[in-house]
Parts: sequence; C-alpha cells; structure tokens
Amino acid sequence: MNKRLWSLKKKNLKSNVDFNPVSKPLHYNQNSLECIEAIEALISTIDKRYAYHAGTVLKYLWRFEYKNGLEDLHKCEWYLERLISKYKEVHK
Repeated sequence: MNKRLWSLKKKNLKSNVDFNPVSKPLHYNQNSLECIEAIEALISTIDKRYAYHAGTVLKYLWRFEYKNGLEDLHKCEWYLERLISKYKEVHK
C-alpha cells in the first residue's frame, strides 16, 4: 500500500468511515465524495457518445494518487485521447 493511501486509510479510520474494497474502496472516496457520484453527475450532463470515455478519464484522474500513480495517469491520457478523437469526428 502506498504512503498516500495508507495516510488516507489512517485518517478515515479515525473518522469512523466504513470502507469496503468492493462497494466503498479507499481510492474512490476522498473528502466525503465518492468517485461514482462525480462520474454519474458528469455523464448525466454530456452527450452519450462521450459519456463512457469522459467518466473513465475522471475515474483514473480521481484515483491516481491513491492507487497506481503514473500508470493511472497514462490510462487517463489514453482515454482522453479517445474522447478527443470521438469529439473531433462529430465536430468536423
């Protein structure tokens, strides 16, 4: 477990926040806001053609410091490039 995730875990253990690796993992819960809630808010307001890629970009950006670091940033970049490509196709 990386230092940042361990620090988050200790902080949340003190605040009596319950975490579950399936339904409430630490790397998707920061500042009392769950990543899935932010993704749902994001994709509810944009064209469905872009929703998957935009949500995935947000997911990897959200968790990079708490899970896989640079690997997650590269995944975020990959999905962002796909999103840009899709957007360009529609708006030629």
